[in-house]
Amino acid sequence: MTDLINLYSDTVTRPTPEMRNAIASAEVGDDMSGEDPTVNELERMMAEITGKEAAVFACSGTQSNQMGVGTHCVAGDELLIETGGHISNFEGGAPAAITGVSTRFVRGNCGLLDVSDLEGLVRANNQHLCRSRLLCLENTTNMGGGRAYPLDQLQRLGRWARQHGLKSHLDGARLFNAVVASGDSAASICREIDSISICFSKGLGCPMGSVLVGTAEDMQRARRVRKMMGGALRQAGIVAAAAVYAMQHHVERLAEDHEHARLFADLASEINGIDLDQDVVETNIVYLRLDPERGHANQLAAQLLQRGVKIGATSGQRLRVCTHLDVGREDLIRAASVLAECMQQDLAGGGTSADPHGPFARA
Repeated sequence: MTDLINLYSDTVTRPTPEMRNAIASAEVGDDMSGEDPTVNELERMMAEITGKEAAVFACSGTQSNQMGVGTHCVAGDELLIETGGHISNFEGGAPAAITGVSTRFVRGNCGLLDVSDLEGLVRANNQHLCRSRLLCLENTTNMGGGRAYPLDQLQRLGRWARQHGLKSHLDGARLFNAVVASGDSAASICREIDSISICFSKGLGCPMGSVLVGTAEDMQRARRVRKMMGGALRQAGIVAAAAVYAMQHHVERLAEDHEHARLFADLASEINGIDLDQDVVETNIVYLRLDPERGHANQLAAQLLQRGVKIGATSGQRLRVCTHLDVGREDLIRAASVLAECMQQDLAGGGTSADPHGPFARA
């Protein structure tokens, strides 16, 4: 158990000693010239795993997502995305700033869309209107609570986009969490989607890196977009080696993160003043809702941090817990205990809660 139990995000993971060895021994070359053998190996691996023709390595998930937007859209186009989607909420306004693409938000369920949510939203072919061009999906959902798309629903959406003249892009930052949780192969999840962004620096434990996969023609365009975004890479094999190692050793272990998230959710559900955002925790994300009468999420997060547990407040009453390879079962049990202790206090002033029975509803 570490001194700080960091549940703020799975982006805080650190390379394992074995991954560091892979980085140190990586064979490298000039990736911009297509001469880095480790990057080439990773791109071939990811294209094969996802059932796509080609892949392009990128610096980050934001970069690979915006490469997807820039591959499919031109300035003045419009993308459709669920209201909590990362691409249009948490990437610095990149669709508008980089590609000149506007966003139409569509309300779904726990970050998931279905065809019924989209009917009638494709704009007519009219000079007065922007062109509806791209459907953006997220699997697993971040703000939606780590939900994984049912396979038939995701494939239905991809077909719907094609039938309506739209391209489709999947923000698969945690794609392999979805693979492990659903039991579906990456290729089947990606089958009906035109481009998919996959991040290596979250649950897979790499220090950085992402990849975009799709058709060979689309990936040629994506390389040009990457270049314009400052993503030209040289001896990138030292980073790609970490991703190769992660794909070989860190995918199946994601099931442990999911188990730990469910454990924490079970323990947190017993605490008075804490509600869970959803009944079923599918992957490694748990959202907690703080009773407004007990205080503000930022106050609770600050109290937790003082006691050695770091989680993020995402709104006035909402907090996110994210499990990953750097926290174990005992860490999660300890974190839930600290949460219970905090809920016995006055969050603003540190005094004792008026509840004589403490935070556990059935204690």
